[in-house]
Amino acid sequence: MAQAYAEAAKWYSKPAEQGNAAAQNSLGLLYEHGRGVPRNETEAARWYRKAAEAGDRGAQNNLGILHAKGQGVPQDDVQAHMWLSLAAVQGEANADKNRDVVVASMTPSQIARAEALAAAWKPTMDQ
Repeated sequence: MAQAYAEAAKWYSKPAEQGNAAAQNSLGLLYEHGRGVPRNETEAARWYRKAAEAGDRGAQNNLGILHAKGQGVPQDDVQAHMWLSLAAVQGEANADKNRDVVVASMTPSQIARAEALAAAWKPTMDQ
């Protein structure tokens, strides 16, 4: 199985480098879980961010979770809420539940800031 993941990492790398958001999210998953590549949450967050900024809802959910936990990125409930909200609006499974977990530890002003960031957010076109 390890060889299959290593092969997948090779196959995802080129389209990910070329800006393919689905490949970027998939590569992020491989780095987050150490499948086929060394486990590296910072590298996972980098790939999730590229895909999330392009509008990939799975990557937005994944990046939001990393921000909530402070894994590979600084712990930041506002950023977590924003990314999870964006994913939820697009119908990503469990993004709304993930966001509700984050909301439980946020102040009203943090929630308002996160909602404002999500409302103002626009996907990037070039990676």
